[in-house]
Amino acid sequence: MTAPIDIWRAAHLLTQQYGPAEAPLIAAQRADALLELGELDGSQVWMGILRAIEALSRTKRTADESLN
Repeated sequence: MTAPIDIWRAAHLLTQQYGPAEAPLIAAQRADALLELGELDGSQVWMGILRAIEALSRTKRTADESLN
C-alpha cells in the first residue's frame, strides 16, 4: 500500500516536471499501461496520483466546499 503522502508527493513532482497540462496525461497513461499488464495495484496508485494532480490544479472550490 502506498501512503497518501507519497501519492501527493508524486503528484507534485509530476506537476513540476511536466506542467499542469501534461502531468494528468502522463499519470493516466501510466495507469492505463499498468492496467493492461494486469497490475491492478499499480494502476490504482497512478489513478490516485491523477486525482491528486487534478486537486492540486484546481483554482476554484466547489459550491458545497467550505473555506476551512
